[in-house]
Amino acid sequence: MRDKVLLFINGDHPKTLPDPGQYGLIACTDGAFHYLKQLGFPLEKLDFISGDFDSHSGSDESVYQDKFILTLDQDKTDFHKALEIILEKGFTEVDVFGGSGGEQDHFLGNLTVAYAFKDKMNLKFYDEFSEYYFVPNNFKLKGVKNKMISLYPFPSVGNITTTGLNWPLTHGSLSITSRIGTRNFAVEDEVSIQYESGDLLFFVGINEIEYPSIY
Repeated sequence: MRDKVLLFINGDHPKTLPDPGQYGLIACTDGAFHYLKQLGFPLEKLDFISGDFDSHSGSDESVYQDKFILTLDQDKTDFHKALEIILEKGFTEVDVFGGSGGEQDHFLGNLTVAYAFKDKMNLKFYDEFSEYYFVPNNFKLKGVKNKMISLYPFPSVGNITTTGLNWPLTHGSLSITSRIGTRNFAVEDEVSIQYESGDLLFFVGINEIEYPSIY
């Protein structure tokens, strides 16, 4: 995993910090820097801290001043600008923490940024409930039996077929204006998804569930 990037952004902080030793590059946006400090993350392992520093408070952070990358473009979010820096450094595999929670417009904005980079990078978000990411037209995942699975069209998906789910799809379609595929769950160890058109955001729950959770 040393070719992967660990990126913290300014949503809800992770309940459990990932092992920084598994990553070749570690970065955060300026807002995330504060929760990393509070959580006791080894800040010396950060390769860069980027943003417009509107969340920067100063004080004892001055020791990390040489790692700050100032990005003032107000037409882009701090997350977007951090991904541009990561691409410039030659990395395309990124694990993102802090992408959800907080103000929900930030969460939606983060998904939009991920969509913009989906053909350039493999981004995977983690929070206390699930992992989520855009999946290719032909996708399989093992080790998911009894876990919550949600399929979210972005904004539509055509001719989609799934296996391994309690409520499968066969040559169906999904759209954010009519039918979405949230709150399903896996009844097999392996789930497969095939679709012809559109883009699909895939959520898999962290924990197994004991019964269907549908609403």
